[in-house]
Formats: sequence, C-alpha cells, structure tokens
Amino acid sequence: MTDRTPLVAGNWKMHRDHLEAIQLVQRLAYHLTEEDTDGQEVTVHPPFTALRSVQTLIDSDRLRLILGAQDCHPDAEGAHTGDVSVPMLARLAVGYVIVGHSERRLHHGEDDALVARKARAALGGGLRPIVCVGEGQAVRDAGRAEEVVLAQVRGSLEGVEPDDPARVVVAYEPVWAIGTGRTATPDDAQAMAAAIRAELAERSGAAFAAGVRILYGGSVKPANIRSIMAQPDVDGVLVGGASLSAEDFALIVGHRRL
Repeated sequence: MTDRTPLVAGNWKMHRDHLEAIQLVQRLAYHLTEEDTDGQEVTVHPPFTALRSVQTLIDSDRLRLILGAQDCHPDAEGAHTGDVSVPMLARLAVGYVIVGHSERRLHHGEDDALVARKARAALGGGLRPIVCVGEGQAVRDAGRAEEVVLAQVRGSLEGVEPDDPARVVVAYEPVWAIGTGRTATPDDAQAMAAAIRAELAERSGAAFAAGVRILYGGSVKPANIRSIMAQPDVDGVLVGGASLSAEDFALIVGHRRL
C-alpha cells in the first residue's frame, strides 16, 4: 500500500455538447455512492464548450467530482486563435488538465518540449497536469517500448519540479490499445509503470518518484479495472470511451465493490 491517492479520470474527447454533458454527469452522480469516491479522486474531462455547464452542476449539487480539461495552451494569453489558457481554466475551477495525449501528439504534431511547457504552465497556474506518454504498435513489436516511453517521460517533464510530487500525474497509454478494444495486460501495465517510477527516481530522487501518481489508459472498462488497479505501481486509470457511459464509468469508479 502507498499514500498515493488513486485517481480515476474520464476523458470524453470530442463528445457531448453542454446539455448532453449535464445529463451525463447527472446520471453518473446517480450511480455513484459515497463509498465509491471515498479515498480516491474522480475527474471528468468534457470538451471546452461544456466546462462551464459541468462546473456549475458540480458546484450547485456539491458532487464529489473534480472538473478536468483535455488540453491547454502554454501561454497565459496572446494571439492564439482557438486555444485556451491555464488562467481561463483556473477561473472555471478546473483541477486537472490532460497534456500530451497521443491524439494531440499524432494529429497536432505536439512534441515532448511542447508537452513540458504545457505541464509547467498548468502547475504554475494551480492546475495538476496529467502528462501522457505511450508507444505505438510498431515500437512495441520492435522491443523498444520502454526505451521510447522513458524518453517521453524525460522530455515531457523537462523543468517540471513541483514541491509536491502528488501534483504531477503521468498517464501511460499504449497507443495500440486506445479505442481498439485491445488492452495491455495488467503485467504489461505494471512493468511500464515500474519502469517510469524508476526513471523518476533516477531523475528526481526516490521521494519524488514515490509521490507521483501513474495511471494506465487504453480500453479500460469494468471487466478489466480490478486487475489493472491491483498493480502496485498503477495508481489509477485514464478512461476514454467507457467514460461516456454513466453506468460503465460508475462501475470503473466503484471497482472496489465489484
């Protein structure tokens, strides 16, 4: 057992308008019990257009959920059409922000240096970054998964040295398992999480490494959540498609009762 607080994060990606988002959160709240959220954090990451609506619902109904965003710009303001800054998110009581998701890396050309800038901006603005790393199928088949992922960890956390390591979250998401129905085995998830923690220890010391939470992401669902969460170095999950179902996401959050 560790002192790291488990984190279950639901990434909605580009799904649900603001009205649908309200309905989804209401259904999720209906299915969750106080026992489900005790001792762990649960975040929902709707699209930018739904953040205000979800924030208002969480606040007014005093839901035991934390609002998260899917991305941020590294600058506080400027001529960045279509982007959203950390201060803007902070004003909406956003607590966590995903940076470096594989889809941003692949489709928007984001590299480790930009991800690190976003992570530093999030920390500087009072948000907690969920820094995503992961390898593609070809890399894994070539036996280079650990090499590539650890290089991403080093590059994506460049200059990231918060006083409290619990403010940093690393999400390991093997690209070949995202939205494909394929899932890394629990042993695969544990092996990579342990390698990431060892890299963090070498980089910033054992105390830092022990405090950083490491999530697994990639086709997480109720059927595999318990085996994933049983791994000693896996501190939570980053859930994609299953987070769009209130019933499935509630089962994932309530995995201790399954």
